[in-house]
Amino acid sequence: MKRILLPLALVFAVSAQAQITTNPKAKVDPKNNKVANPVVEKPKVKLMSRDELRACIDQQEANSKEAEAIKADQAAYKASAEQLKAEKVTLEASEAALGKQVDTVKAEKEAILKEHETLTAEAPKLEKAELKARNEAYLARTNAFGTMVDAVKAADAEQGVKRKAFSAKVDALDAQFKAIEERTEKHYDANDKWKAECGNKPYDENDEKAIRKEKAAAAAGK
Repeated sequence: MKRILLPLALVFAVSAQAQITTNPKAKVDPKNNKVANPVVEKPKVKLMSRDELRACIDQQEANSKEAEAIKADQAAYKASAEQLKAEKVTLEASEAALGKQVDTVKAEKEAILKEHETLTAEAPKLEKAELKARNEAYLARTNAFGTMVDAVKAADAEQGVKRKAFSAKVDALDAQFKAIEERTEKHYDANDKWKAECGNKPYDENDEKAIRKEKAAAAAGK
């Protein structure tokens, strides 16, 4: 199930302390000197130990950092995808140009075959000088055609390299997307774990202050 990535916020319950509350409506029976509505003692609330609180804070900070890292990955993926879209447009333009070259070569081939057919049919009727001139023109055209074919082969080979490189980038982008998906799911699992183990659990505010002070001192010492 896909979930939307949201920034985390550490939300701890307000610290609770065991309290004794006196019932303001308590009445004393003058006959037996007994309190009709005795003092009510609230059940003691179990607080997280300092180590448990520290672990929860550490996990929340780790989750927050991971959320930011995932956002950075998502931004990098988006940038790569946009760049690949632009490259695709360029590649498609090159493919279209190559297609036109191929069509030109095919048309020239058909024209040369037609010329050969015509020259063969008319050769017996032509003067020697004219036949020679037309043969030379035909040979020149076939030689030029050979050059055209070589140019198309070279262009196709170059385009093949571009196709392969583009395909590799597409595969890399797909892998990047899958890695982000997996990382995001693990992050959600970690966040759910924190909610189950730490969310809405009471703690001593003095413990929190002490832990924050420790962290500040550790960060300053780096």
